[in-house]
Amino acid sequence: MKSILIKDTTREQREQIVAESIGNISGSCDGCMSGLADMYQDYIDGKKEIREINMEFRAHYESGVDGPEKADCGYKL
Repeated sequence: MKSILIKDTTREQREQIVAESIGNISGSCDGCMSGLADMYQDYIDGKKEIREINMEFRAHYESGVDGPEKADCGYKL
């Protein structure tokens, strides 16, 4: 497989890599795909590698920063 690192790709190639990886970003789902495409804009612009973006997303998700808090169901023993 060819390298997908910024140093080994052009902007056009990075756009194609993201588009092929995500799939149909213009689909009529609930708007999630366009947000996902935006997440990789720094890669397309040559600012961050895909690996960095994925690590930041994963760290944010696992830490629960700015995410929903677990609600108490109200059931008491």
